[in-house]
This record gives sequence, structure tokens and C-alpha cells, in this order.
Amino acid sequence: MLALPQPDIPPFSNPTPLQATVQLQNSHLEACLRLDHDALQGLWTAEQRQTELNDADRLCLGIPSGEHLLAVACGWLVVDELQISLVAVAPEHRRLGLGRRVLVALLQQAHARGAQRATLEVASCNQGALALYHRCGFKTAGSRRGYYSDGRDALIQWCELSGITPHGEPATGRFG
Repeated sequence: MLALPQPDIPPFSNPTPLQATVQLQNSHLEACLRLDHDALQGLWTAEQRQTELNDADRLCLGIPSGEHLLAVACGWLVVDELQISLVAVAPEHRRLGLGRRVLVALLQQAHARGAQRATLEVASCNQGALALYHRCGFKTAGSRRGYYSDGRDALIQWCELSGITPHGEPATGRFG
């Protein structure tokens, strides 16, 4: 089973190298908005973020540090699929494995709740994100031309969750 035990960590504790992710709640709204501003140039509104945090069918995980979030991954469950809506890492904390940690935790939690596969869209020019998703077993299944408001194309990525090991490694390298 992919679900790992989640230690009982306060919502904003001091970071440690192996700090687990936490389920984000309404009390994390301001920290989510700060991370969104810093990492995504304010892509989400407060109302959209509030919806992510309140909906029982949505999973929203973060890696806290003090009153800030270092990384966030969110998605919602649709029957047996996880639709990933967001993976973001604070710019000054990128390339430290935090994106992978929070994404793997999201995939594991979704699998534990019955998701068999996960999907997301990613900008075709976002090489860092594409490398992360590839390492976690995602494969490109198509594209959406002009998907983003600035005209960039998106790649549609899929991953079979049964093919993910507890460490986030693709077990089979395939998706269905």
C-alpha cells in the first residue's frame, strides 16, 4: 500500500530535513496565498484557494516552515482519478526535493482514497516540472495548444498510481 503513516506535526512547526507533509486547512490560507504569489505570480485568488482547502474531495498538502509554506501540492478526486491542480515550491527552496516529497505524498494519499491514476497539465516549456513529473512516473499523453493565458501550450500528463513505489519511483514506467 502506498499510504505512509503521517506523524502528528503541528500545522507550522520548525522544519527538519525529513519533515512530513501536512494536510492544509483554512488556517493555512494566508501561507498558501504567499506561496502562490512567490512561486506562481499570484495565479490563484483567495476564493479559489479557499475552495481547495474546504472541499472534502480535494487533497491539499504542504510542507510548512514557521508561518510559511515551502511547497504545496493539491488535487481533487474524481471517481478513481486524481486531478492535480497545483504543485508549487518556494523559489528559494527549489531543487531540494521538496516538490517531489509533497507530490509523492499527494499521490500516496489519493491512492489510499481509491485513485488508480493521476493527471495534470504542465507548461510545455517548464523543464523543471517536467523532470519532476517524469521521475514520479508521469508520461505525456497529449497537449493543449494555447492552454495558458499567455499562449503557452500545456502537456497532459498521466500516471498509474499502482506503479509508484513508496519513495515515488515509477515501478513499471508505464501508464494505462
